[in-house]
Amino acid sequence: MEAKNGRSLRSFVDAANAADCPFPIQNLPFGIFNATSNAKPRAGVAIGDHILDLAAIEAAQLLRPREGAAVFGKPSLNAFMALGPAVWAATRARIGALLDAENAELRDNALLRATALVPLHTAALHMPITLSGLTDFYSSKEHASNAGRMFRGAQNPLPPNWSHIPIAYNGRASSVVVGGTPVRRPLGQTKPSPDGPPVFCPSAKLDFELEVGTVIGLPSELGQPLSPAQAADAIFGYVLLNDWSARDIQSWETVPLGPFQAKIFATSISPWIVTRAALEPFRVAGPQQDPEPLSYLRETERRNFDLHLEAALRPHGASKPVRVCATNFRHMYWSSVQQSVHHTAGGCNLQAGDLLGSGTVSGPERSSCGSLLELTWNGTEPLELGGGVERCFLEDGDQVIMTGWCQGDGYRIGFGEVSAEVLPALEVKA
Repeated sequence: MEAKNGRSLRSFVDAANAADCPFPIQNLPFGIFNATSNAKPRAGVAIGDHILDLAAIEAAQLLRPREGAAVFGKPSLNAFMALGPAVWAATRARIGALLDAENAELRDNALLRATALVPLHTAALHMPITLSGLTDFYSSKEHASNAGRMFRGAQNPLPPNWSHIPIAYNGRASSVVVGGTPVRRPLGQTKPSPDGPPVFCPSAKLDFELEVGTVIGLPSELGQPLSPAQAADAIFGYVLLNDWSARDIQSWETVPLGPFQAKIFATSISPWIVTRAALEPFRVAGPQQDPEPLSYLRETERRNFDLHLEAALRPHGASKPVRVCATNFRHMYWSSVQQSVHHTAGGCNLQAGDLLGSGTVSGPERSSCGSLLELTWNGTEPLELGGGVERCFLEDGDQVIMTGWCQGDGYRIGFGEVSAEVLPALEVKA
């Protein structure tokens, strides 16, 4: 959202104007919330330290994305997303106008403002979309190379197809949870000894993966591949994503069909969807792709984003989290648009509410690696967290907190955070 008439955009919600506020008027991320235990979940936009209740604004006739039936009083954003990019843009512009410091419509309506502006700290945040499906990609060259050196050898770290196609596997939607939901340590088969039999036990190598999730807002037709421009138009926005991984289960089950139990127990996403429109000023070119991709994957526009990402770990019993990595989404070799294009290339249709995980976002330095697998080199180099505390992988009671933002001139486009505490595994049943 650009400045108007040469002036910087400011909101009458004072907290939104702080330079380090994640939710300024230039952002306006969408989510689902309720303010009390009796209120039904409904759509809202984060602004400063408040949530603008879009259902209340819609009921007051100040906002109407669609003639006839209301869309914002529902427990997901799917009905709104179905209206398409032109409506998304017009609605976002109208919300920005209502929150503008120089617009009296909402600013001077004390009664409506008291109802429609809900303090963030009093609200419960929910899954923002009705999730259709999850696909997890493997699109960071640094991450893939690090994993390859560990398990394939330094001479040939990348599979021969990696630089030609965005590699991915189809996941599941049922165990995707909103940030703040605890995650239970999974049970599964592992092979602790090369010469011994497998055992069924709690994972001893529980890990996080720092990712960005692409939220698809428009469906595509079965059998109809998308062009890069069509794929970009279908993207509603982005969330932070933690694709939890059980590395010991993964190493035993992956060959030949890929991860299964090692991944399906949980994926956490942040509750706020930052729109593609809010990220437009932060577009950057991705890494040089060599060899040149096949024609259907070639891009003529900059599709990556200068998005700073961090992961912190609060060890069990500690009062404060410790930052363990900082990286940037601009490092991703395959962009979210290329991922969407390849997803549909063979005729698979995308659905509104589909979620595409970027894959672990890692950079060129060890400190910019987005998983404990890399940060501790598969547990051989423990991570120092201060006070004599070390971690190779996550322990029960640990909390992982991920944050991300794009830094503008005097403002910040933030994603909030996605966090979860690790719960102990259930007792192994005979």
